[in-house]
Amino acid sequence: MKVNILAIGVHPDDIELSCSGTLLRHAALGHTFGLLDLTRGELGSRGTAEIRTREAYAAAEKLGAKFRENLDLPDGFITGDKQTQLKIISAIRDCQPDIVLANALGDRHPDHGRSAEIVANACYLSGLKRIETYNLEGEEQEEWRPRAIYHYIQDRNRQPDFVVDISPYVKQKFEAIACYASQFNDHVNNEYATEVATPISGKDFMDFLAAKGRYFGREAGYEYAEAFNVRRYPGVKDLLDLE
Repeated sequence: MKVNILAIGVHPDDIELSCSGTLLRHAALGHTFGLLDLTRGELGSRGTAEIRTREAYAAAEKLGAKFRENLDLPDGFITGDKQTQLKIISAIRDCQPDIVLANALGDRHPDHGRSAEIVANACYLSGLKRIETYNLEGEEQEEWRPRAIYHYIQDRNRQPDFVVDISPYVKQKFEAIACYASQFNDHVNNEYATEVATPISGKDFMDFLAAKGRYFGREAGYEYAEAFNVRRYPGVKDLLDLE
């Protein structure tokens, strides 16, 4: 299914935490998006891979994604080997996105930075005609290279290259995050509240996430924003479009 934007996260919930407001904003503008998780997050301290998969599909439905897929790569040990690259290339060619949103260029979790590099390489390789991949029906896929890759900022603060106004979509963003009951919001006494506490499981993390959105939005004059880094600087055709 062709989409305008493909959001890729190495773990289920990466997308919701870091760029779901941006996806909601672009959906409101008439653009389509799909979601691709590289792993099941099976090494997480809370819940299970099966639980997180159910949560991920619930979040995708709440966001209005055209699809959500998982490549079942190994959590914590993802590498850029040939088979991994071919799986990601095939997923990219399958939906032919104009833009890819990917993990942070560097972060607290080592999978995030590794995924950023792996996905960027796959986006380039996907445009090479002599790399052969096939869809689920066994048909050879055409080469496809996304027009741009933007890396969402995650746990560690990085200097943004640009921010996206998500002020009207903050409530929906947090509703999507709340689908991951096994990972977050111990303070609402959900069924997983007795599991081991983690740096992201309590109310303080949700407060931090909201404050971070305000921080990124403030300089641009927005109430809330999500922030991104680029590998190449973007071009501007009209300076009056910049805020």
